[in-house]
Amino acid sequence: MSRLTRREAVAGAAANLMILRPETVFGSPANSAVSFGIIGTGGRGSYVGGHMARDSRARLTALCDIYPDRIDRAKTVIPGAAQARVYRDLHELLALPDLDAVLIATPVFLHPPHFEAAVAARKHIYCEKPAGADVAGVRRLLEAAGRADKSKTIQFGFQQRFSPEYLAAEQVLRSGKLGQLTLMESYWVLGGVPPSSFQSPYPPEEQKIRHWGAWMETSGGAIVEQDCHGLDVLNWFAGAHPLKAVGTGGLRYKLVYGDWNSDHHNIVYTYPNGIEGWLLSIKHTAGFRDVKEQFYGSQGVIETARTYYKWHGPTQTSPLKNADDLADRSLIAQAESKREITIDAVESFFTSIVEGKPYSMAQNAADATLTALLGRMAYETRREVTWEELSRSA
Repeated sequence: MSRLTRREAVAGAAANLMILRPETVFGSPANSAVSFGIIGTGGRGSYVGGHMARDSRARLTALCDIYPDRIDRAKTVIPGAAQARVYRDLHELLALPDLDAVLIATPVFLHPPHFEAAVAARKHIYCEKPAGADVAGVRRLLEAAGRADKSKTIQFGFQQRFSPEYLAAEQVLRSGKLGQLTLMESYWVLGGVPPSSFQSPYPPEEQKIRHWGAWMETSGGAIVEQDCHGLDVLNWFAGAHPLKAVGTGGLRYKLVYGDWNSDHHNIVYTYPNGIEGWLLSIKHTAGFRDVKEQFYGSQGVIETARTYYKWHGPTQTSPLKNADDLADRSLIAQAESKREITIDAVESFFTSIVEGKPYSMAQNAADATLTALLGRMAYETRREVTWEELSRSA
């Protein structure tokens, strides 16, 4: 399955574009709103689902969650959710003939089976990242994607690929103005103070679902659930997944809940053409936050983040001061994001459906998730791990 390119992201079209009659695009009549449902109405489901519900081309039709309190909260925070049909079985939601699309925002380890069910129901799919919590899960999701209706859009929650600022930075790189790309860095430095205690209000049998992010089995750990965002950007700009990785990681502070095996990790990835990609990730940094990527070429440097991008070049040709250092005259261009980039991703999703220009991000999502799992395997084993070894580990 082909990766989503910049041209496809901008235009909302894939290489295997299919020409569809307007009346075949939706389960409801032509020119009506895209009917969508939300599977998993927790924090992320309510947040992304809220942006979807605010899109004038969409209509929230159904909600699904196994916990009634999650449904009740979603009804209060998502526009139009109070009128949506409610289900506790996702298969009942997916069986709705008037449902065009679904948002999958369930715990990470459930993404593969829930994605598989949505593919079988022939729905457009917006699935939260990552593609799974382990290699077997990612493989299962990819196999399902291979069976998907090619007229359906398959998108994942890697919002950076739809941000105008990221797309502008990527265009600078592709134009050759950075020269030879040699080094990439992803920083995921954030988090509050380390917790000193934790007491779940839920019964033991619910906790691995309610608090799925705290467990390696259900989330993949911080490097998979969170850092996959930055790793997806490295893969995107490199135009490939890494060949191998080496690194370290561990716990700076004692766990009070869950079983994470790292709250900090430093991974060095080797990409084709000798490009190195570094992941520096640290949790529990009080109020300090530094989440960004940097791309170092022979003729310039690009820095990207969810709120801006900056392009630095040879000082003798650069017209702008660097706001961070008055002695630095290397800043050629910069731009700030006009809105939260999840809105850009949601807008692209519905545009592709309305215009009948489907694309699939399944391979991108799988590669980003496997890149995170490669880094995890490297710090867990304290040795170099190849992509092939990771692939054989399932």
